[in-house]
Amino acid sequence: MAQKQSKKINIPSTQKHLDIAAIRDGVVIMKDGALRSVLLVSSVNFSLKSDDEQEALLAAYVRFLNSLEFPLQIVIQSRKLNIDDYLSRLIQAEKKQENELLRTQIIDYRAFIKELVELGDIMNKRFYVVVPYNPTAVKKRQSFFERVKTVLAPAVSVRLREQLFKQRTADLQLRTDRVRSGLEGMSLQVAQLDTQSLIELYRNTYNPDLASVGELADLDKLQVEEDLYFVSEQG
Repeated sequence: MAQKQSKKINIPSTQKHLDIAAIRDGVVIMKDGALRSVLLVSSVNFSLKSDDEQEALLAAYVRFLNSLEFPLQIVIQSRKLNIDDYLSRLIQAEKKQENELLRTQIIDYRAFIKELVELGDIMNKRFYVVVPYNPTAVKKRQSFFERVKTVLAPAVSVRLREQLFKQRTADLQLRTDRVRSGLEGMSLQVAQLDTQSLIELYRNTYNPDLASVGELADLDKLQVEEDLYFVSEQG
């Protein structure tokens, strides 16, 4: 009696539709071989600055743009402010508070903050600067001997590719440091995203509905720098 073989349905991964091939060592690797680093940048309330301060900021920004020899991408993300963790801390403080008057004030304050955020629809903005590096804009086909060498000595090929990746990453870091220095010259706070922060950024970008669920759990051998999550000024 012939047994029916269940057909396995291959559902294409979402990653196939993205331009990102991998994220490692704090670098986004695109499918065309280009690299990206991402900087989280604070904001400046320009309208609260004096006339002299505004002119100084504009002059610094012009100098920064004129010093660049490569394109940049500036991304602004707006998300509804999530204060669940803050409200949880207030609840814990309320339980620990022995003074009845202070406990009542904490309850009133917690209710006020919750209502303010819900009615005001307060948004949290984050500003990112994406620094690109594309060393393979013009791709060269491998010669016959190079292909044979790759087949016969795969370990050597992998080692060479790793060395090439490190070299290109170093070149990207030079660009990133240059951009960071220019931004800090405008009194902006700048933090470079590490591997896990990049994963969370793109995860929340392509899955905005999951952004309010919470942060990803710590991944093996990956760390999150606390200074990457400073609160940006609300401009």
